[in-house]
Amino acid sequence: MNQITAMKTRFSHLLTRRLRHRIFRQVQQIVLLIIGAAMAAFGFAVFQAPYNLAAGGITGISLIINNYTGWPIGTLYFVLNIPLLAFGFKNLGRWPFVARTGIAIALFSILTDLFSLWLPQILTPYPFADDILLSAIYGGILGGIGGGVVYRSGSTMGGTGIIGRYLQQRSGLPLSQIYIYTDGAILLAMGLVFGWAVTLYGLLMLFINGLASDYVLEGPSSARVATIITNHPQEMASALIALLGRGVTYWTVTGGFSGQKRYLVTCTITRPQVADLKHIVAEVDTHAFLTIALGHQALGTGFMPLPIEENGNEQEDA
Repeated sequence: MNQITAMKTRFSHLLTRRLRHRIFRQVQQIVLLIIGAAMAAFGFAVFQAPYNLAAGGITGISLIINNYTGWPIGTLYFVLNIPLLAFGFKNLGRWPFVARTGIAIALFSILTDLFSLWLPQILTPYPFADDILLSAIYGGILGGIGGGVVYRSGSTMGGTGIIGRYLQQRSGLPLSQIYIYTDGAILLAMGLVFGWAVTLYGLLMLFINGLASDYVLEGPSSARVATIITNHPQEMASALIALLGRGVTYWTVTGGFSGQKRYLVTCTITRPQVADLKHIVAEVDTHAFLTIALGHQALGTGFMPLPIEENGNEQEDA
């Protein structure tokens, strides 16, 4: 009986932890979605719309239609996203995706119209900068960060972002490259309507937008992965562990040209440790071959902790 009671208690504890984690994740995603949509809408209303600037996409089409009809840009953005939501429903997660993306689109649309209506009455001067170049730069930064935050919530800002998310999952291409493919034709159309200077500023904003989104999604490249070919693996590993405090792995390899057996030592370090690593390798083996590669992220012991997921909780309690 005691064993059965203990099993029930353990099972109840596991369910409670999983439920708490799931609720926390849902709340976190909703907060990120709201923050990201608000930031993107603010950047668009303040820096882009006054100069008819857009990094292509549905916002670009909305600006073109607004130029001829005067219809609210946010409302146009919402209506034009409806067919793309249908595409996302089919290819990117059905109802969970549509619900999250629909909320992001609605927030962006409503806030864009509200900001465009209220901010000119509240802020002086409006827009912030008379320089269209500054507006393109800061519009791209805010739009990219806002879009990246929304991506991290598991959603998108709609528009060609839906197509971009689909292509990113299928091809592994970075967002900055995908945006150029999906938004190029729209930027050309904007050039015909607003002038080619707007298109050039839009291309600049598209590039900045993609870089900012990638930075938010992947984080700074603070990690470096060192690969060392040496004849003294044990001495190399001991020196790296003792002087850098990093874990080391090594195994036997065979040179393709010489046919000789040597050892490949690999170690993940932080950016400030690169100079120390070079000196350590040179002191241990002057004939070693060293390469240092960029790593977007390093998760685990000695670096950022791994995110606690439901499966991880199950393993921990097992």
